[in-house]
Amino acid sequence: MLLYGGGGHGIVLLSLLQATGEGVSGVFDERPASCLVRGIPIFQKYKPSIFPHESILVAVGDNVQRKRIHSFLRHPIGTAIHPSAVVDTSVMIGPGTVVMHGAIVQAQTILGKQVIVNTGSRVDHGCSIGDFVHLAPGSVLCGGVVVGDNTCIGAGSIIVPGIRIGKDCLVAAGAVVTKNVAHGAVVRGNPARLIRS
Repeated sequence: MLLYGGGGHGIVLLSLLQATGEGVSGVFDERPASCLVRGIPIFQKYKPSIFPHESILVAVGDNVQRKRIHSFLRHPIGTAIHPSAVVDTSVMIGPGTVVMHGAIVQAQTILGKQVIVNTGSRVDHGCSIGDFVHLAPGSVLCGGVVVGDNTCIGAGSIIVPGIRIGKDCLVAAGAVVTKNVAHGAVVRGNPARLIRS
């Protein structure tokens, strides 16, 4: 496996891959002062010719940057699930998606491409998560929640059943979302209120 990104999210992905027994052959990192290295080669410039048959994971938490990087990758795109995570066999998982330590994803859920289900997140039955979404640590999505592309669900936030959250949204940490959220909105609080659109 290859990683693109050697910062904090890269360190956690390295831990995840080590827990699965998957080796990391190299890391592409635009900032050479990476803190990830532990005898793993780092390449500052992305080149498809380096380990061309290895799968790659984008180890960047920011949705916009993850989408930008995904657009030019030519390696096969991998997926990864930590052994401590619980993912029902009926869950559909898109390329590039990672399910981190202690997360739970329940039956009939769809995870789009390049989704991060971060540490300890909970996604209940029948949810639909768009592409390039980040479910931050400890977030909880109750049953039937729909999350649009490029949205970030903040740490410790709770989305009640059946809610629809649009594309390009930010749900602030600790928010409790009880009403649908329009595209491009930022919401926070308990209950969550619109901060800007």
